[in-house]
Amino acid sequence: MKAAVFKEVGKPLSVESVADPAPASSELVMKVSYCGICGTDLHATREGLTTACCGQILGHEYVGEIAEVGKEAEGDWRVGDRVCALPFIACGKCLACAGGQFFQCMNKKVSGVDDQGGFAEYVTTGCRETILLPDSLDLKTAALVEPLAVSLHAVRVADLKAGSRILIMGAGPIGLTVALWAKFFGARDVVVSELADSRAQLAKKMGANHVIKPDLTAGAEGLLTQFSDLTGAAPDIIFECVGAPGLLQQCMEMAPYGGKIIPVGVCEQPDNIMPFFGLIKELNIQFAIAYTKDDFETSIAMLADKRIDISPMITDVIGLDDLPDAFEALKTPSNQCKVLTKIG
Repeated sequence: MKAAVFKEVGKPLSVESVADPAPASSELVMKVSYCGICGTDLHATREGLTTACCGQILGHEYVGEIAEVGKEAEGDWRVGDRVCALPFIACGKCLACAGGQFFQCMNKKVSGVDDQGGFAEYVTTGCRETILLPDSLDLKTAALVEPLAVSLHAVRVADLKAGSRILIMGAGPIGLTVALWAKFFGARDVVVSELADSRAQLAKKMGANHVIKPDLTAGAEGLLTQFSDLTGAAPDIIFECVGAPGLLQQCMEMAPYGGKIIPVGVCEQPDNIMPFFGLIKELNIQFAIAYTKDDFETSIAMLADKRIDISPMITDVIGLDDLPDAFEALKTPSNQCKVLTKIG
């Protein structure tokens, strides 16, 4: 099959012919239709905590059709079924798996990390982690289910209530989808802080009531003033969706007494915080990562029923042969948001 392969840090992905995936008897093979490019894919191609190994096929935001069903795969799966899948294959035997918490399984394989990913014509998926798509949901839209599930999980972790005042740091794909869900669940004010004008315009389409362009010289105090002038109070919940050093401290300085901070952005660098701010305010800082199967299923249902609209996020659709150049371009800030690779 054809796939985009990571070779080494500093070099573009290489599109080449590789062996078709060899699934276990309990696994499925998906013929990939679309696979989105994620920020964690970009992180994996540079030096850091998550640098990929040579020969790794990246990509974990994939959808497509079942091409092969393992002899021992659970479920009534058929070749041609339109599906998406959580990008890991768990053991199916531990307590986490029994509760649908596949990301917590200590024996899982993760697509694009220690198992081959979706920037390829075929990818293996787990029978328990694969989800049948309703006929009303097209595959291009379904390719956004994974980032939708990430942000839904973060909003659920935050226990967001109707009437809450929300501040979202960053209007990347996760910040934008957090804004979408915050509006969906009835937040009173959804305010996004973003430097790039193109992302700010997207935030307004994705559910933000207001968009703030922060003054970097004014720090947390300046941003809090901007937020309070718009909403009349400090944010009840702050979602940190950038993952840059220094932002968690800013969130702690802006949060009111008893406020919630939900770090969602991936920060791979050491960071400094002053715990005193959290102590005297009794802040609740809850990190959020990945999702459950129910997060996927809920995202699919809301998209299929057209109760949410994620289409503004898709800024480009490319072919597999164009992936290396598009991948490199995304390493530099631009007007692009979510780029999908059309494979099948």
